[in-house]
Amino acid sequence: MGATSAEAVLAQFTAAVDSEGLGVYGVHIRVGEETASHRWRSDDRENLYSVSKGVCVLATGMAIDEGLLDLDLRVIDVFGDLSLGEGVGDVTLRQLLTMTSGIDFLWFGHEPIPWPDLAAEMLRRPSAGRRFQYSDVSTYVAMRMLAERVGDVRDWLMPRLFEPLEIDNPQWHRCPLGFIIGGTGLELRTDELARIGDVLIDRGSWKGDVLVSPGWVDAMHTSWVETGRPSPMDRYGLATWAGPDEAWRLEGRYGQFVVVHGDAVVTITAHEESLEDRLSELAVQFTA
Repeated sequence: MGATSAEAVLAQFTAAVDSEGLGVYGVHIRVGEETASHRWRSDDRENLYSVSKGVCVLATGMAIDEGLLDLDLRVIDVFGDLSLGEGVGDVTLRQLLTMTSGIDFLWFGHEPIPWPDLAAEMLRRPSAGRRFQYSDVSTYVAMRMLAERVGDVRDWLMPRLFEPLEIDNPQWHRCPLGFIIGGTGLELRTDELARIGDVLIDRGSWKGDVLVSPGWVDAMHTSWVETGRPSPMDRYGLATWAGPDEAWRLEGRYGQFVVVHGDAVVTITAHEESLEDRLSELAVQFTA
């Protein structure tokens, strides 16, 4: 690596953030087994926005490990009592998590919820086949499918993910029916999110304990879907984006990132409204 230590990466990253005036709250850097961090403001819990999707995918992998469901689970297997749009019954959990359900329904968690049931509203619309369309409600429906098997997803994750990582009583925004929004709304501190970054770079393990199978973490960033968008949003996996370069990342609105690059992982919480992609570019540049 060009930078030989976490401290060296941190020095370059903080200097660039300061010189470019980027709105970062905090950064945590791990290179190999070395770590370093810096804060620009107090370490409060922040909405991770779409980084929350990565936690949903970890939850899905844990449920698959326990034999509770698989990625071929169909919408009709869970929502057979709803009025489903043409082709929607055969949409799978995999397609919901990779944003390829083909259902034309855009909704994001910072918007009001004008419908009594988000899942019913999405699933009543037809599917146009395996076409990419990014939406928080796609992950929401996936988590409704998981909830049918495990109960409340956040509570189910407590002993499986949050408690092992010493993340105390995390909050997750919920819909009017009480289900987690899933695709957004999980609130964590920078350091808490960095522990999830550790699980990703260590292929599902935390301090020697396997929380989710290594193969599942590998699958999150090895089977890419072409999105039709320009780089760095041109390839999407299981809640992950490809790049820049050989890196892969969880990404949320306003610059929430977990960027995995070689033996380094960079975790960022921020409120950067115009140059959020610059943050992941810097993370990759300084860990190259």
